[in-house]
Amino acid sequence: MPEVATQELVLNMGPQHPSTHGVLRLVLRVDGEVVQEVTPHIGYMHRCAEKVGESVTYEMFTPYTDRTDYLAGMNYNLAYAVAVERLAGIQVPERAEYLRVIIAEMNRIASHLVSFGTYGADLGAVTPFLWAFREREMIIDLFEEVCGQRLTYNYIRIGGLSADVPDGWLDKAKRFIDYFELRIREYNDLLTFNPIFVKRTANVGVLPKELALNYGISGPMLRASGVSWDLRRDEPYGVYPRFQFAVPVGDGRMGTVGDCWDRYYIRIREMEESCKIIRQALAALPATGEARAKLARGFKVAAGEMYVRTEGARGEIGFYIIADGNPKAYRMKIRGPSFCNLSVISEISRGAYIADLVAILGSIDIVLCDVDR
Repeated sequence: MPEVATQELVLNMGPQHPSTHGVLRLVLRVDGEVVQEVTPHIGYMHRCAEKVGESVTYEMFTPYTDRTDYLAGMNYNLAYAVAVERLAGIQVPERAEYLRVIIAEMNRIASHLVSFGTYGADLGAVTPFLWAFREREMIIDLFEEVCGQRLTYNYIRIGGLSADVPDGWLDKAKRFIDYFELRIREYNDLLTFNPIFVKRTANVGVLPKELALNYGISGPMLRASGVSWDLRRDEPYGVYPRFQFAVPVGDGRMGTVGDCWDRYYIRIREMEESCKIIRQALAALPATGEARAKLARGFKVAAGEMYVRTEGARGEIGFYIIADGNPKAYRMKIRGPSFCNLSVISEISRGAYIADLVAILGSIDIVLCDVDR
């Protein structure tokens, strides 16, 4: 028989493909089922966020930060608020600092739940998606009570919060943590250690430590590659230094350090650590105090510049602000973790099957608005 010859083929994956988690177009160069190269085409969600930040006042820009990572809007609210506060020398009331931690960690859990649920769905398991959104709805209900919103919150403001939490809210938060910690064990029984899931994710999309550092990877994706780096611990902000929590890192438990399974499991373990932080914050929360520092309407920031980075659900959120003494920023630059994390996809997908590419992309856990801004 004549020798069978193969030929390279260029395929489009997206921008409407459900596994791309948004309007992301991946151009694949494949040989049969084997991926040779992946080229992300981004920009479909570009909204000129940085230019908007230079065109409105500091306070008016806060709602725009929700739209950058709409699955973890509270974390973006916090990063921006901390940047302006340090630049302007604003002192946040202590009660507001503790409430910020509670809110930010709850939003981290809510974001990781979406990652957990959609990742299972990407690989053919529907039940994790339903369970994850069941618990996420409880968090969203709590957020709706404090700010009236369920997705884009505008709750963490410059100087503190838009308002204190309502009566009885703290008890509800504690009851949720009591309930949720038991659910994490169920997630592990259902998906984490499921033999089929492990086969699909272990030793797939391996990201070595050196490559992760070279690409500026951050957050759970960096820690899954064995790098113990968490800004809440290593460059602390707010009252995070007062809490005890572990920083989970990948150890190749099911395959190779930095594979898809490690990236998935780091987020499961981080939800456990967020529960510990919330419990400590609830116990130490001052009983009285203001929810926000008193600021003059349309306040101005003295000339200067500031770069602040915080630990978001997907990694390092950075805000670089240049002030010139006006009520709005002269220059604003946003560092979104999803952009850097996505940039490594071609490196870790080379030689994988097309079906594995879905697992690799899902393990990165991108939000397209955070990529494009």
